[in-house]
Amino acid sequence: MTGEERRKIIIDAIKNSNEPLSGGALGKLTGVSRQVVVQDIALLRAQEYPVLATNRGYIFSTAHKFTRILKMQHSNEQTEDELKTIVDLGGTVVDVIINHRVYGKMLARLNIHSRRDVNNFMQDIKMGKSTPLMNITSGYHFHTVSADSQEALAEIESALHKKGYLAEILPYEQI
Repeated sequence: MTGEERRKIIIDAIKNSNEPLSGGALGKLTGVSRQVVVQDIALLRAQEYPVLATNRGYIFSTAHKFTRILKMQHSNEQTEDELKTIVDLGGTVVDVIINHRVYGKMLARLNIHSRRDVNNFMQDIKMGKSTPLMNITSGYHFHTVSADSQEALAEIESALHKKGYLAEILPYEQI
């Protein structure tokens, strides 16, 4: 495997991971040492790939300039369509938030930015790893959605509204 092929594998692994990947894990994936991975990461950064090092490993920065919090309400069966609508229009589903009447605000990071991420998330749900948080709040939940422009966010919000997934944010709801 050439260095270029190895770096492509590394960048694809980091982009498609839902959690940070350590240098050691990337080394095992590509058959090289952690130090070679560190050098590859430096080369990728020089090529302007937005790879960030955290204390838990490498992540791909998908920082968008604009965010919006949207209140949603739909069935479990509509979850996949909701998520695909957002990512297909260039958005990232940063998190899901619910307001539980006993436990208060609960937030889970999602970082879903592609159909592949949606498929992985839905597979985890279908395999019974857990159930969506919205199930404990009668389908109501919030998403922080990010995109590269306000126009993209407006298009996402409009598409979700047309599908009947948006719910009105009530005055007492603070997110």
